[in-house]
Amino acid sequence: MKTLIVIDMQTDFIDGALGTKEAVKIVPNVVKKIKAYVKNGDRVIFTQDTHKKNYMKTREGKYLPVPHCIKGEKGWEIPEKIRNAADADALVICKPAFGYNGWKNVLKGESDSVELIGLCTDICVVSNALSIKNLFPERDVKVDCACCAGVTPASHDAALLTMKMCQIDLLHEGKEPWRKA
Repeated sequence: MKTLIVIDMQTDFIDGALGTKEAVKIVPNVVKKIKAYVKNGDRVIFTQDTHKKNYMKTREGKYLPVPHCIKGEKGWEIPEKIRNAADADALVICKPAFGYNGWKNVLKGESDSVELIGLCTDICVVSNALSIKNLFPERDVKVDCACCAGVTPASHDAALLTMKMCQIDLLHEGKEPWRKA
């Protein structure tokens, strides 16, 4: 069985408080990818960046002073078109920080490969991809470049290069995305 991990595809990161045009652009690709995994009978897991109302008083809030993904608010939600692409019983993990430290328990030995997609490539996607690769060094860990977006295009490309250097397979069409033709 393969596992698709959909990282933080939440309203605030798509077109809300921290949204970008690049994030909006990947939504159709993300929906298509989720549906393909479901059709193949593979596992889909969602993560949600999850903060409390006191976010601005936290360490992250001091470094990124933009309230976002406050649990229970609209920006915290995974948009319906994305969430409904998966089965109703798909696991949703609420994580209070960039990475999630419970992957060893969630993934166990169940997956042939793990593919990550979502937001933001340069923060949460790279954090989780590297954590999973460290926990399971012999497992195929992949990131689909067409289903990710970073805070900026340059930081997205830098994160992709970092993951490639750490033996995370990058799925993309044609050339390496950080190299200009």
